[in-house]
Amino acid sequence: MAEEPLPDLAPGEASIDVLAVGLCGTDTHILEGNFPSADNVIMGHEVCGIVRELADDASDLAVGDLVTVEPHKYCTECTYCRSGDEHLCINKKGYGVKLDGGMTTTMVAPARILYRLDPQTDPLIGAMAEPLACCIHSMDRLNPTSGTSILISGCGPAGAMLVALSKARGLTPIVVSEPSESRRELALAMGADLAVHPDDLDSAEVSALAGEQGFHSVVDAVGRAAIARDLLNRIRKGGTFLVFGVAAPDDTLALTPREVYDRELTIVGSIINPYTHERAVAMLQSLPLDSIPTRTFPLSDYEAAFAAQREGREKIYIAPNRGSANRLA
Repeated sequence: MAEEPLPDLAPGEASIDVLAVGLCGTDTHILEGNFPSADNVIMGHEVCGIVRELADDASDLAVGDLVTVEPHKYCTECTYCRSGDEHLCINKKGYGVKLDGGMTTTMVAPARILYRLDPQTDPLIGAMAEPLACCIHSMDRLNPTSGTSILISGCGPAGAMLVALSKARGLTPIVVSEPSESRRELALAMGADLAVHPDDLDSAEVSALAGEQGFHSVVDAVGRAAIARDLLNRIRKGGTFLVFGVAAPDDTLALTPREVYDRELTIVGSIINPYTHERAVAMLQSLPLDSIPTRTFPLSDYEAAFAAQREGREKIYIAPNRGSANRLA
């Protein structure tokens, strides 16, 4: 914890009083040294807060607006930015990763990456816009056809959102593999047709839904090579495998080109949330996000918050301005 003066706002910037900032696996990977980040940066990239000050009137935001943050800065000059793939920017910097983020009482960011929310939105739900936007992008990458089957491995908060998005897209059946009993219950609450322990993926119950050929779509929302290897065996010919979870850099996957060829598999990755944050805001109220269990800590208890995040029982938040504007009291 440190006390620092607020920086002066540059043209186009805004400051927001942070009401809620979600912790996610990326934050843990940063602390473990498994995700590239800058030193001495304020963490936190799943942010919801109230506009405190605007440097100018370049945006249509107003002081007092409830907003969520799309936490990325792109160079706009590299080949990826110039060809419409800004999320693959060579010089990309993320707020909370390489730029100061939301684990602070007041955050400063460009007004153009702030998205206005309905003022009645629960700040915890508002902070979910960022991970939901990432999940929306992953579903865009997967591009499943309505009425086809999907297997999702892992039902943490992001996995739960993937279940809800699969339901919204009309996928069926939706099967979830998850070792935690409470998370299996969450999967069902989010719209899964069946949620089983990973040891039961070969059960008759799963086979009855998936059929002998396997699933049309399979998602690794855990980020572990051994799990991904098992999941590859559960895809039907012509199916698609989505790598969504963030694995350790040295966690390798055994896969032969012949396997991809013979089964005509499609393997796709998904990173961050290009041009999907606005869509996430539009979907916040239509998905059962309030079914995701949450737990909130004051900023001073950040160490306890990270410990709770590693336990994986709830979606963990830090509330730097607990009680502000009668929210998160």
